[in-house]
Amino acid sequence: MTELVHVGLEGREYDIHIGPGLLARAGDLISTLTNRRRMMIVTEENVAALHLKALQDGLAAAGIQSEALILPAGEATKSWPHFTRAVEWLLEQKVERKDLVIAFGGGVIGDLTGFAAAVLRRGVGFVQIPTSLLAQVDSSVGGKTGINAPQGKNLIGAFHQPSMVLADTDVLGTLTSRDFLAGYGEVVKYGLLGDEAFFDWLEQNAPAMAAGDQTLRVEAVKRSCQMKADIVERDETEQGDRALLNLGHTFCHALEAATGYSDRLLHGEGVAIGCALAFELSSRLGLCSQEAPSRVRAHLKAMGTKVDLSDIEGNLPSAEALVDLMGQDKKVVDGQLRFIMARGIGQAYVTGDVPRDAVVALLQDALAQR
Repeated sequence: MTELVHVGLEGREYDIHIGPGLLARAGDLISTLTNRRRMMIVTEENVAALHLKALQDGLAAAGIQSEALILPAGEATKSWPHFTRAVEWLLEQKVERKDLVIAFGGGVIGDLTGFAAAVLRRGVGFVQIPTSLLAQVDSSVGGKTGINAPQGKNLIGAFHQPSMVLADTDVLGTLTSRDFLAGYGEVVKYGLLGDEAFFDWLEQNAPAMAAGDQTLRVEAVKRSCQMKADIVERDETEQGDRALLNLGHTFCHALEAATGYSDRLLHGEGVAIGCALAFELSSRLGLCSQEAPSRVRAHLKAMGTKVDLSDIEGNLPSAEALVDLMGQDKKVVDGQLRFIMARGIGQAYVTGDVPRDAVVALLQDALAQR
């Protein structure tokens, strides 16, 4: 049942393997890339407790010995201290330029380990083995790596493509319902930004997928990865089309900053709320009919994911303050905020032509409903 998506970046091509049982086959698959018999794994506590032995056994079955660095779980790990720790540990392990480092975890571990690989000896290869739905469909693919700064999220980093991605859909079965649904925020984004047929498919099939249907999970991950691969091939370093992948993220990153990058709001939850806000803003600006945001909200509510600012616990700053937080976003060009707006479901586009007062009014109304 394994599916394959190829990312065809010339000179930096790689395959994304998607399906159950891939941890057991990790050694065989990685051996197609290298004859090295020793690998370094960077992971985090929760993933290590659940899955590290299975991965190390899978590597050992192919004669690959491994060592693991286990970092704390959570967004706070995407920071200079843990990045420094990872780089220095890899140097202590005598990682050479021809070695492959394994990033084994969710988006935090994938981003941090990929960045460490990018700068270590001016660039070593790495393999992404994403363990969350969010990482399998989004952050493990496309080569964006990095860490957070006090000024904002993902502001320090590099483009560094992985050598392979292994998305074992079995490990999704150990996610909490909240974590799975947070990842779903990134899945639904793909339908909303450029594939209405995929959104239609999700409306029909996503509830069964969330309930555990393995075949549907493989299909959803494959379609998401294929769409991201197609966009990355056209625009690797986000000069144009790739910015579409940030649908909902301008709102999301401001909300994450406002909640201190804490468990009050997971990234994928912020994306879901951000997508709903982006469609509502598009409707208010006359870009799409009110039917589009209503359909988006109805589907997210049916899935049980966060969709409104009222779904975020605790206090939030004013609408003006939230818009100010957007100013640190990487999508700012010449001081102008760029938004991903939509002419309808599956019809997103990038624009810098969104009046600030319209964004403030939208957020004031959303805050008033809390």
